[in-house]
Amino acid sequence: MATFRLQGSKVLAVDMTGDAVKAKNGSMVAYDGRMAFKKMSGGGEGLRGMVTRRLTGEQMEMMEVKGEGTCWFADRATEINLVSLHGDTLYVESSNLLCADAGLRTGTSFTGLRGASQGNGLFTTTVEGTGQAAIMSDGQATVLRVSAQYPLTVDPGAYVAHQGDVRQSFQSGVTFRTLRGEGGGEAFQIRFEGEGLVYVQPSERTTVAGDL
Repeated sequence: MATFRLQGSKVLAVDMTGDAVKAKNGSMVAYDGRMAFKKMSGGGEGLRGMVTRRLTGEQMEMMEVKGEGTCWFADRATEINLVSLHGDTLYVESSNLLCADAGLRTGTSFTGLRGASQGNGLFTTTVEGTGQAAIMSDGQATVLRVSAQYPLTVDPGAYVAHQGDVRQSFQSGVTFRTLRGEGGGEAFQIRFEGEGLVYVQPSERTTVAGDL
């Protein structure tokens, strides 16, 4: 299995000995050794995955990188966060997924109102199995734990990804940006309950929910 490691906080180094990874198109910045690059249809899910993503509006263009040596990946100087999966599922916006072990299965999942709040459709990307993945965030992501005793509420603009046995719902109320006096702010937040982890970024993306 390929080995993922960070060089600084904005460059991902992947060591391969005949292994393969799936990475965001155009994210390779350097490599040594022998590497082969192949564009993947439908984010690596084949024709069915490509059709599903077109129907759901969830876009993901990926390439397969295979070889022996080290390949370095980066994207627009964004911060990179490593995620280890042990038979569980990572839910992440397609634009935030940088790289994943080739053995991890990618797909799409219905996310309900949370997806609508971000203007990214009602679906998000799933990464499932055992291995490593690298996700991107605008600023270094903070990993917050959700437990039965302590549910978590997150601004949709700050949400990056989540994993574990976590349920999510949409709720309205006074919001972070409203309290800062920045106009109407977000009209809704995401509430997470269960047991798992949620990744949030310190920079909030513009969302549709603020206009509702």
